[in-house]
Amino acid sequence: MAQSQYTEENIRSLDWKEHIRMRPGMYIGKLGDGSSHDDGIYILLKEVIDNCIDEFVMGAGKTIDISIQGDKVNVRDYGRGIPLGKVVDVVSKMNTGGKYDTRAFKKSVGLNGVGTKAVNALSAYFRVESTRDGKSKAAEFNLGELIDEEYLEETSRRRGTKVTFTPDIGIFKKYKYRNEYVERMLKNYVYLNPGLTIVFNGEKYYSENGLKDLLEDQNSADDMLYPIIHLKGKDIELAMTHSKTQYSEEYQAFVNGQHTTQGGTHQSAFREAIVKTLRDYYGKNYEASDIRKSIIAAISIKVMEPVFESQTKTKLGSTEMGDGLPTVRTYINDFVGKQLDNFLHKNTEVADSIQRKIMQAEKERKELSGIRKLARERAKKASLHNKKLRDCRIHLGDMKNERRLESTLFITEGDSASGSITKSRDVNTQAVFSLRGKPLNSYGMSKKIVYENEEFNLLQAALNIEDSMEDLRYNNIVIATDADVDGMHIRLLLITFFLQFFPELIKENHLYILQTPLFRVRDKKETIYCYNQEEKSAAIKKLKGKPEITRFKGLGEISPDEFKHFIGDDIRLEPVMLDKAMSIEELLKFYMGKNTPDRQEFIIENLKVEVDLIEENQL
Repeated sequence: MAQSQYTEENIRSLDWKEHIRMRPGMYIGKLGDGSSHDDGIYILLKEVIDNCIDEFVMGAGKTIDISIQGDKVNVRDYGRGIPLGKVVDVVSKMNTGGKYDTRAFKKSVGLNGVGTKAVNALSAYFRVESTRDGKSKAAEFNLGELIDEEYLEETSRRRGTKVTFTPDIGIFKKYKYRNEYVERMLKNYVYLNPGLTIVFNGEKYYSENGLKDLLEDQNSADDMLYPIIHLKGKDIELAMTHSKTQYSEEYQAFVNGQHTTQGGTHQSAFREAIVKTLRDYYGKNYEASDIRKSIIAAISIKVMEPVFESQTKTKLGSTEMGDGLPTVRTYINDFVGKQLDNFLHKNTEVADSIQRKIMQAEKERKELSGIRKLARERAKKASLHNKKLRDCRIHLGDMKNERRLESTLFITEGDSASGSITKSRDVNTQAVFSLRGKPLNSYGMSKKIVYENEEFNLLQAALNIEDSMEDLRYNNIVIATDADVDGMHIRLLLITFFLQFFPELIKENHLYILQTPLFRVRDKKETIYCYNQEEKSAAIKKLKGKPEITRFKGLGEISPDEFKHFIGDDIRLEPVMLDKAMSIEELLKFYMGKNTPDRQEFIIENLKVEVDLIEENQL
């Protein structure tokens, strides 16, 4: 085998924008098209907003104006404004920024001086404008390259910084901002910064009660076992309750205003502190899993110069609080141990409710212990020789952290469909779980059914979510079924399973529906895949003449060579999202319970849509 040459000519240095554009994942995680809340276009927005938040935290500017019109994003704060002589440098020179000076930004989240540079390099158009001391300066860029610079001019505009950018379609392909994801991000910002006002496309977001408002916004009051416990200290805030119906734990953790979706040292310390405090309060050595079962909680801390495990800042690695304070673990344990204990002594009804919940969890755990043991053994044995799960390589070595956000599990039904996906997938990041027929309707059933039903037991084991979401093996869980009546029913049954036993998978935006084309329109020169009638009509018009039209009746009819287009860079995912207007119990009862007049009326009103869909797929 001939060896390739390795000489001085193989060594090259990239400038800052080349490196970002060549390795965007290092800076903004996965790219995506906007269908997932952690896609790159939202990270670009977050990086710009983080700078505005840092201004607010430093007492400069109480309002942030944001608008997104199509692909154009505007973010305007009323802080101190970038020093005018450094406007170009701070968005185009690595290792340049005010946050290296801790006197100016004591507890900032953006300490690496990278954020706006990444936005600049990955934008087809980027403009930054700073106003301070009655003067302004602006600069415009294309793909990180300076194309225009407006020199100092006198102005009567309010001080602050305005950033406008358009993500580069060459990097992000067919992207679209989803208002639901942007709104959730902005709500988190105001919950973490009481007194801050964010105006997004004319709608105002504001919070007075911080993390208490966060939990109330995301959870139905009817599902809370007791009113939210809300505790605040100098550099710490927490809110918690227990769910009446949810089985596993659910946490949201923040550091300096950053949502650390993968947790970290602060979340681990919080979980530990809750267990220790409640054991001490009740004087009983309850199992940690019984204490934390069904808990819904949020914690926010402020740390000097936090260390994260990646540029996207999804997991805190810091062990020190800084500023003369003890370690993160000690600080959180001390605060929770004192403040939660005081709260329980003053609110004995809440304390009694929690203890009853713990004792009920203990009883259920003991009743299920034998079943769980057998279920684990079955799952372990099954994984050795069956083909229900065709795993991916992302769980090996360094790839686990490097490409974790891309990890995907397709849940499909039938040998032909799962076979097509298996042959088409990216074996590094995409896994396939094959169902055998329609899943059981789990509405109203206890957790016992998850262990007794082979399909549910193996699916739970594949996801690694039996006790906690912390070790979820796949960031994206995609239901891939035919777009016919049977496929729709399977989707509904799977969504019911997740809502019934693991609702946080949906709350945290991990569950999606795979969109696959209904038609293929082609001539001798071009092939166009169409996902609806409108796209088919446009394709016929584009190709003119009499193109060949194929109607796909099921996933199994799509060849692996074609399928790779639909689960690759051009994948279309529809996120499964909860409607805050209805509690989970109300949703399940409406869609999966016994027929009611309300549901009958709903079906009649939507019948035409369903009939059109059925006819379209059966022609």
